[in-house]
Amino acid sequence: MFPAILGIFMVVLVEDLGFPGWMWSLIYFFPRIFDAITDPIMGYISDNTKSKWGRRRQYVLTGAIVMGVAYVFMWQLFKENSLEYNFWYFFIWSLVFYFGLTLFSVPYVAMGYEMSDDFHERTNIMAVAQWIGQWAWVIAPLFWIIMYDPNWFPSAEVAARQLAIWVAIPCAICAMVPAFFIKNKSTLHEDYEPLNLSNIGKSLNKIFTSFIEAFKIKEFRKLCLATFLIFNAFNTVAALTFFVIVYKLFNGDAAASGIWVALFGCLGALGTTFIVIPTVAWMSKAIGKKKTFMVSQGISVLGYIMLWFLFVPSKPWLYIIALPFFSFGIGSLFTIMMSMTADVIDIDELNTGLRREGIFGAIYWWMVKVGFAIAGALSGVIIAFVGFNPDLVTIEQQPAVDGLHAFFCFFPMAGTLAAMYVMRNYDVGEARAGEIRSALNSRKKEQKLELENVLKT
Repeated sequence: MFPAILGIFMVVLVEDLGFPGWMWSLIYFFPRIFDAITDPIMGYISDNTKSKWGRRRQYVLTGAIVMGVAYVFMWQLFKENSLEYNFWYFFIWSLVFYFGLTLFSVPYVAMGYEMSDDFHERTNIMAVAQWIGQWAWVIAPLFWIIMYDPNWFPSAEVAARQLAIWVAIPCAICAMVPAFFIKNKSTLHEDYEPLNLSNIGKSLNKIFTSFIEAFKIKEFRKLCLATFLIFNAFNTVAALTFFVIVYKLFNGDAAASGIWVALFGCLGALGTTFIVIPTVAWMSKAIGKKKTFMVSQGISVLGYIMLWFLFVPSKPWLYIIALPFFSFGIGSLFTIMMSMTADVIDIDELNTGLRREGIFGAIYWWMVKVGFAIAGALSGVIIAFVGFNPDLVTIEQQPAVDGLHAFFCFFPMAGTLAAMYVMRNYDVGEARAGEIRSALNSRKKEQKLELENVLKT
C-alpha cells in the first residue's frame, strides 16, 4: 500500500504545489538511488544476523515503524511555504521513508524465498502474495476521487496532509504482521560473518563479491534485466496516468474526470487480482514458467496498442476494453520472476554451498529500484520534453497532451518487447530445477553422513 498510495499522492506535487518537471525528476531519482544502494547492504546484514528471533523479523518490525512515521511527516506540505522549502522538506523525509522501506522489504522478500524448495509451490506462494498485494492497487486509485472532490477536502494539498496520517498508521501496523507471525529459528549459534564496525570493510567486500557471484549466473542476469525493462518502462509512464486521462479525455478538468482516473488503476488491479494472477499460476504448471512469461507479456503488448486507439475524448469507457490485456504485463511479472529467482538461488547454493536469499532478493530489487529511480526521472523528462504545463489552456498544449499519450502507450511496449528478447533462451525449467534440487539433497545427505561418522569417531 505504501508504494501504491505514494504514486497517487505524487501528482499533488506538480498539480497543486507547482513542482516543475526537474524537481519531480530529482525527487523520484535520488531517494530511490539511496534505496538501491542500501538494499544490498541490508541483504548482507539480514543474511548474517545472529539472533534468537532469527535473521529477518526484527528488521521487518523496525522498518514498518520508520516507514509509518516518515510517511506522515513527508506529506505535511503547505502551499504558502516557498517552493524550495517544500522541495527540500519532501526530499529529506523521502530519504527517511526509503531507509525504512529498505529495512522492511529486503528481509521480508527473503522470507518468501525461504518458504519452499518445491518448483511449483514457489509459484503458488508468490501468486498468493501478489494476489493479496494487488488489493493495494485496487484501493489506492480511489484516493484520486477523494482528494479532488471539494466535498471531501478544500484542496488536494490539504487532502494529502490529512490522508497521510490515515494511510500511514494502518499500513505500518499491517507491515508489522510478518515480524510477529512468521516464525524463524534462532541463529545465535550459526556460523555467519560477524556484523560489527571493525568488520565493515570486509562486509562491503563480501557484498561486492556476492554481487559478482550472483551475476555470474546467466539465468539471474536475464531475470534482472527483463524485470528492469518491463517494470521500469511501465513506471516511467505510470506517473503520467492522471495527466493523460484528465487532459486527453476531459480537456484538463480534474473535477469533470470524476471516477475515470481512479477506475483506470482500480479496474487494472482487479483484472490482475481475479484474471491475471490465477491464470498465470495455472499456466505456469501447464506450460512452464518461461512460456507463461512470454505469453503474458505478449498479451500486454496487445493491451498497449489498444490503449492508443481507445483513449477517445467524450468516450472514456472505451479504455476499459484494453485493461484486461494491458494488466497481463505488470500483473504477471513478479509472480513469475520471483518464483524463477527462488529457482536460481538453488543454482547458487549448488555452486557455493551457501543459502543467500537476502543477497539475491536485494540484488534483484536493487535492479528494480535503480530502474524505478531512472523511470521517475524519465517521467519528469518526458513532461518537460513534450512541453506539458498544467497551467496552460488545454487547446494551447494539445501537441503536448498527444505526446504524453504516445509515450504512455509505446514506451512500456518497447520495454516489454526488449524483455521478451532477453528471456528467449532462459533455460531453468522444471526438469533442470528438479536435477538441481536432487543434487542439493544428495549433497546434504552426504554431509550429514560425514558429520555422523565424525561424531562416532
